[in-house]
Amino acid sequence: MTVIQAIILGIVQGLTEFIPVSSSGHLILFHQWLGVNETAQASFLFDMALNIGTLSALLIYFRKEIFVLAKAVFNKQAKQYKLAWLLIMATVPAAIFGYLLKDSAESTFRSSSLVATMLIIMGFVMLFSERYAKHLKNKSDLESVTNKQALAIGLAQAMAIIPGVSRSGATITTGLFAGMDRVAATRFSFLLGIPIMFGAIADTLLTKSALGTINSQTTLFFVGIASAFVSGIIAIKFLLKFLARHTLDIFAYYRILLGVAILIIAMT
Repeated sequence: MTVIQAIILGIVQGLTEFIPVSSSGHLILFHQWLGVNETAQASFLFDMALNIGTLSALLIYFRKEIFVLAKAVFNKQAKQYKLAWLLIMATVPAAIFGYLLKDSAESTFRSSSLVATMLIIMGFVMLFSERYAKHLKNKSDLESVTNKQALAIGLAQAMAIIPGVSRSGATITTGLFAGMDRVAATRFSFLLGIPIMFGAIADTLLTKSALGTINSQTTLFFVGIASAFVSGIIAIKFLLKFLARHTLDIFAYYRILLGVAILIIAMT
């Protein structure tokens, strides 16, 4: 892998982690398109390291909310007490599925045909969620999220271990189906991503073999993580502003077209 390839992959990770088009799916495709000559395990390790950049982007962008939520966990009188514990509860399904399917995520799931299929399926689900949400009269904001809504979004996040699904896409879409307004679902999705990303990074990178690989390719990992951080900040700001005024439709159409194109290329 070259420095330029590492930077491009970092930018792809930062943008697609938050824009609902699947970061893992796009990284698998870009590894192939850029001709990165790595084993599936090495590619997965690098992709997971890029999450350090996007996690840092979340921590900095939502630093005030995180500080308030962290204090609220231990204070029943705090306004954000319920939301803090709902985020913790919603993290559990993804943690369980991530642990059970870790080996598949590193090998079996790294297939362009699987990515294409899930891009298409989730694209249609996103379109349907917007049409469903359009007819809902009373929508929940972030402060009035219910146990059922949080659990549903947590289960949706667990699906994102499959490349092409998109963690943000699955959680925001589920939030719409559950009766949340679009911005509330997006902010809940971003906050929910923090603990699961932290856990996945720690589980994958804090091993002797992973640390050895990182130490031997420090420059590549550094530029990749740095570019993921910068593009991640841009993507968070963009999506929150965009979804305050627009639907998910443009991302759904992009997913469907890209998925169809990948399948056609694969068949020819």
